[in-house]
Amino acid sequence: MIRYILSTLILISIFLFAGISAAIEFDVKEFALENGLKVLILEDHSAPVVSYIQYYHAGSKNEQLGRTGISHLFEHMFFKGTKMVGPEEHDVIIQSNGGIDNAWTGWDCTCFYENLPSDKLEVAIRLESDRQQNLNLTNETLESEREVVKEERRWRTDNDITGFYGAIAEQIQNFTFVAHPYHWEIIGFMNDLDHITLEDCLIHYRIYYAPNNSVVIIAGDINSAEAMRLMQKYYGSIPSQEPPPAVTVVEPPQEGERRADFHRAAQLPAFAVSYHIPNMSNPEFASLELLNNILFEGRSSRAYKRMIYDEQMAQMVNGEVLTCEQPGWWYMMVRMQEGFTTADGEKALYEEMERLKSELVLEKELLKAKNKVESDLIFGLQTNENRGTDIGYWQVLTGDYHNLYNYLENVKNVTPEQIREAAVKYLDSKNRTVVTLVPLQSEED
Repeated sequence: MIRYILSTLILISIFLFAGISAAIEFDVKEFALENGLKVLILEDHSAPVVSYIQYYHAGSKNEQLGRTGISHLFEHMFFKGTKMVGPEEHDVIIQSNGGIDNAWTGWDCTCFYENLPSDKLEVAIRLESDRQQNLNLTNETLESEREVVKEERRWRTDNDITGFYGAIAEQIQNFTFVAHPYHWEIIGFMNDLDHITLEDCLIHYRIYYAPNNSVVIIAGDINSAEAMRLMQKYYGSIPSQEPPPAVTVVEPPQEGERRADFHRAAQLPAFAVSYHIPNMSNPEFASLELLNNILFEGRSSRAYKRMIYDEQMAQMVNGEVLTCEQPGWWYMMVRMQEGFTTADGEKALYEEMERLKSELVLEKELLKAKNKVESDLIFGLQTNENRGTDIGYWQVLTGDYHNLYNYLENVKNVTPEQIREAAVKYLDSKNRTVVTLVPLQSEED
């Protein structure tokens, strides 16, 4: 009876997975203006709302040492007004039209977005096109936002009272990459933030915030022809620029484990581990995402269950495979319980990895991981904003949003043998970087 129920559940999971895969392919209309601005439109007339999302192919990897953090600083500067719109007035205009807006910066791109009633689409188009060409860049606005960003860095990283979330995350990234600009965090180094000049900002704006370095996604209750008429009206006259310089730095192969101790005030010891992995376009990326799920996602995942529940040695165990345009990293962070050492935690974590290298994962465990990976993505695509954000992210970082569908197809087709192959290939001690957080109080004991 138990075997019958289990078989039935597996069959249900298979059919559910197949149905979800088919449901994700959206009807996307593609357009381009003569100046190189690419526009993707997803019509959805289920509610009278629209999301307007503008990506710029400029993130922290497009920076240089001495000017790290300038992309994130620009995200802030975009709200300091233009020749036509006063400081912070962008938010006020959007809110007065019944909408909300925000922005974020990543390693590979920067994104601005507005959610509005669909009859207010022109408001978003007018405001974003204005910011693309008429940003108010002055020493006054630079100094104002410089201090805001520095305070954000202090709060997130320098003065992180746990020593765990921001501080150790920055350390593991710094030690994982020695040449590639993924070496630094998105927020940048404090000394660099202090020395960014207005001239640096003007150059960055001219190079990266051009129509031919941007993708716009419009998702919601709109007519494609009317949306493109508005895009031509507001963006059509903005000139294109020379394509930005490509990031050609290649991280050299890591030939041995790197280790570092990080001493600072903290309540409990912790450690972070990272491994170099391929970028999000690589077919092996799906296997790595599933490996991460098997180890860390949910109470029954292997490392989480062992370290949190079975042996109760850790307060927190997590891992994430970073979706990067260029070869990136898989990082894991563990905060120990009182009475346990980071050596205890590393031993348990590596033993679970060795099992994945030596034994084939069971089909039912793999299927569970596949369903979790895909359902998380699908359920995250229930809003116009999320659909547009994901479509745009894959378009900007891989050059074709259809690669999102390819990724899901790859997830569906991963075999237990491929899981083991990926574990053997990437979870190699020679490919490993470890940063240990040593609480200062432990030095006094």
